[in-house]
Amino acid sequence: MLISSEPDRLQKYGLFHKFNTTIDLYTLISRFQSDASIPSVNVYGTDIQHIWKIFRIYFTEVLAAGGLVKHSSSKYLFIEKKGKLDLPKGHLEAGETPEECALREVSEECGIKGHSIIKPLNPSYHTYSWEGISYLKKTSWYLMAYDGPMITEPQIKEGITRVEWLSPDELSIIKSTAWQSLMDLIHMSVLKR
Repeated sequence: MLISSEPDRLQKYGLFHKFNTTIDLYTLISRFQSDASIPSVNVYGTDIQHIWKIFRIYFTEVLAAGGLVKHSSSKYLFIEKKGKLDLPKGHLEAGETPEECALREVSEECGIKGHSIIKPLNPSYHTYSWEGISYLKKTSWYLMAYDGPMITEPQIKEGITRVEWLSPDELSIIKSTAWQSLMDLIHMSVLKR
């Protein structure tokens, strides 16, 4: 789901929706969550801050953090989960900062140690429903550096089926097997350099 000031006709959205009322927006969100045939929605209006505030009220918010790990060989670390390429990430534990969570999750999910945060990246948001509750998950992302062994042992108990190191040239070929929000993050952090 994209919120913008005007319809973003450059992207391939399933639906365009001009924000009018809160009830219309909530009906659209419910429809989007229940109808898998709608790939994406562009909600647009003049007051993006207001739309974002109303949008967030609909959901229970969940915080997570993860890392885009760059190896000294210039390859980046990816995992495969639920048939899609992704980056290692997970929910914040009580009392944990996003930075601590990101470092811990990368280590747990990919088996590496000695990685460090270079800088924060733009957060991503995605929605999901679980047991009748709608969630908005904010993931804080960090670019990380690592120069140890390129381990490829997945954390199977977390549903990770593959760990892979990809060069920047290989990143464009993963578009069909990665989440759109992940591709946006990669484009802004790696491919646009």
